[in-house]
Amino acid sequence: MTPREQPQRVRVQNFTVSRDGIGAGEHQSLERPFGTVSTGPLDPSKLMAWSFETANFPGRTDGGGTRGLEDRLTRDFSQNIGAEIMGRNKFGPVRGPWPDEEWTGWWGEDPPFHTPVVVMTHHPRPSFSLSDTTFHFVDGTPREALEQAFAAADGKDVRIGGGVSTVRQFLEADLIDELHVAVAPLEYGSGLRLWDAPEDLTDRFHLEKVLAPSGVTHCFLWRR
Repeated sequence: MTPREQPQRVRVQNFTVSRDGIGAGEHQSLERPFGTVSTGPLDPSKLMAWSFETANFPGRTDGGGTRGLEDRLTRDFSQNIGAEIMGRNKFGPVRGPWPDEEWTGWWGEDPPFHTPVVVMTHHPRPSFSLSDTTFHFVDGTPREALEQAFAAADGKDVRIGGGVSTVRQFLEADLIDELHVAVAPLEYGSGLRLWDAPEDLTDRFHLEKVLAPSGVTHCFLWRR
């Protein structure tokens, strides 16, 4: 088989949670994009430091950074990804009906996806493009969103990009084939929880854990 003849897969990649399973805080706002946890605003530079510190983290120009497993995970983040699905909360802090269509995401004029992105929302709006990323807004079930993403992915895989609630929805619908979840050596106590432990998923997935020098435990899960 050539890569384009292989079945399309649904993947979660480089998704990072705390040791107590929390991947985002509550009460997201423009000032606090990742919300708040029991210790205050969630700081993504601490939660996802393992990725930010790799040699191939996007935008790094100083020639430094870590190598090894974590650098490879960062480098291969977009490999064979043809579309992404995200929840409304990942796209932005606006809730309810759109007051206008000025908000175009957190990422500026050149979003990092470089693929079609399906945004799940109960308040659709017209599709629009920024650079080589096109955002589509879908009011539907996870399966309906996935069908649209598969159609847009040109035979490649679909990434479930988050946030936590969106990943949980796709897990509950049994639509995910592979997950890579990084467990950072932090505890938040409150927030949006992906799981109590990765072993929660071993009824459906194989699980392999790798402890990196950064102190992060990388959990790789794939269907049984």
